Amino acid sequence: MAIYHLHVKVIGRKAGSSAVASAAYRSASRMRDERIDRVQDFSNKRGVVHSEVMLPDNAPEHFGDRERLWNDVEAFEVRKDAQLAREVEFAIPREMTQAQGIELARDFAQAEFVDQGMIADLDVHWDFAEDGSPKPHAHAMLTMRSVDENGFGQKVRDWNRTEMVERWRERWADHVNERLAELDIDARIDHRSLEAQGIGLEPQSQIGAPAQRIEGEGLDVADRAELHREIARNNGERIIADPSMALDAITHQQSTFTRRDMAKFAHRHSDGIEQFNEVMGAMRNSPDLVELGQDGRGEDRFTTRDMIEAEQRLHRAAEVMAERERHDVNEADRQAALERAGQRGLVLSGEQADALAHVTNGRDLGIVVGYAGTGKSAMLGVAREAWEASGYEVRGVALSGIAAENLEAGSGIASRTIDSMEHGWQNGRDMLTSRDVLVIDEAGMVGTRQLERVLSHAAEAGAKVVLV
Repeated sequence: MAIYHLHVKVIGRKAGSSAVASAAYRSASRMRDERIDRVQDFSNKRGVVHSEVMLPDNAPEHFGDRERLWNDVEAFEVRKDAQLAREVEFAIPREMTQAQGIELARDFAQAEFVDQGMIADLDVHWDFAEDGSPKPHAHAMLTMRSVDENGFGQKVRDWNRTEMVERWRERWADHVNERLAELDIDARIDHRSLEAQGIGLEPQSQIGAPAQRIEGEGLDVADRAELHREIARNNGERIIADPSMALDAITHQQSTFTRRDMAKFAHRHSDGIEQFNEVMGAMRNSPDLVELGQDGRGEDRFTTRDMIEAEQRLHRAAEVMAERERHDVNEADRQAALERAGQRGLVLSGEQADALAHVTNGRDLGIVVGYAGTGKSAMLGVAREAWEASGYEVRGVALSGIAAENLEAGSGIASRTIDSMEHGWQNGRDMLTSRDVLVIDEAGMVGTRQLERVLSHAAEAGAKVVLV
């Protein structure tokens, strides 16, 4: 099952760190640290499957040489306590192949770091646990100063803000979930805390990678390991007392799961073989566990009663809305919207015109399916004008902030994340009414529970929903 992990830290001299040594370790390479006249040789390290220095458009080409880049950083920073680089470490879903994981890591680094002006030294590691399961992750070492054709400039303070870290955490979840959906992989990750997700387990940190140990930062290895074991032991006790919280946590990431998935979860949330067996036993004997039969690979698959009930409620809400016809659009308003689009140079194709007719008919539930780049947003922009001319208020939502921004930019529909919309509902704000049209972009990425809540609320309010 996919696990969310993204950690940001600063590599600096105050902690005794070297940018050259750090880069050499992460890339499994041999580099000379000119500042201290020492060779940093980690070329025997295994597991590095991809390594590259990614440059923004205005950076000198010679910064593409890892050894020169980090030696130049070391030379530029003269303070004894200088901050040399920022590192972002993030876990890649183990459900992906190496090629898929590398592509995902590159796309994330390009969009969130390089396109913002940073140089990103990206290394993808494909390590394996003792049981042979993959532990893919990536390290991005980032420069902290502005850069142009003449070299480094001033430190960019905005890159050091807490809001930027929060943005990266959310964006990584967005990138991962969008890619998982594109690959038709039944898994998702959530950047929010367990508490915010409604999961009653204590967060568990990593024990600590060798890359952190060589830099001597934070707790020592024994202390981190003991803290990890204590939290795992406490979580194991919680699960034994109430196994439904473990099953609920698993189905927050995937709607169905295998015995192997349960074993991985139990291993992470227990201390020792005895407690592991107790946790597994509690999960297997839980009345909330539902066996579905074997999948295409011959593995037994399971889900939970809560998930099945949520799917049944979702189905009922969709049926009710599909049978209602309460949101008619005047033909004159539809034609006027088409004419205005034509005046802007937008002429809908046959498929777009069919989709427009479908979403602007009177039914309370509409569904549009199409590949990226086929003009769905442009069609929705015309639909928005027709809906608004007929007196409806049009809102847009999506699972990720990126998707919501793209929906608004492409269609003119004011959009936000589904989490933001639900938060407003919980506080009695922005409730749907019978005069609302709600467009849910990338609806296939939305979890069953969340989509059920939204459709059930819309059905009760008498609103129209369009799933895209």
